[in-house]
Amino acid sequence: MNKITLTIITLLLASGLALSACASSTTSTDLAGTSWSLISYGPAGNQTPATPDVATSLVFGTDGQVSGTLGCNTFSGSYEVKDGKIVFGPLASTLMACPDPQMTQEGTAFQVLTGTVTFELAGNGLTIYDPSGALALTLSGVVTK
Repeated sequence: MNKITLTIITLLLASGLALSACASSTTSTDLAGTSWSLISYGPAGNQTPATPDVATSLVFGTDGQVSGTLGCNTFSGSYEVKDGKIVFGPLASTLMACPDPQMTQEGTAFQVLTGTVTFELAGNGLTIYDPSGALALTLSGVVTK
């Protein structure tokens, strides 16, 4: 091979590696592998603090599955981040009854986690808005080991 051909091949390989690195890098909208705890819920402009002493979690798996508990029952389903939005598939949930305000908190959460929703990541916070933008969940990132 002559030097020009070798140089061109080297440049093409380097360009391909650079492009594949850019394509596989995580972006601020990549939720895969993250876990969150509920801070507040309800109308976007007037949220209610999460019920004290009630463990909550919202886990976005790397396999396209979302799961957690947001007041009373455990749930799971599918999700996809697409065009800067989260698309939730149907969520399956256990059917236990719990006292208020846990049931109200969970009911609002399930209203938000329906269909195609918008979200904002800021620092260690995540806010998810229902399809109309009227209801929201505000969450804080959880460090897992």
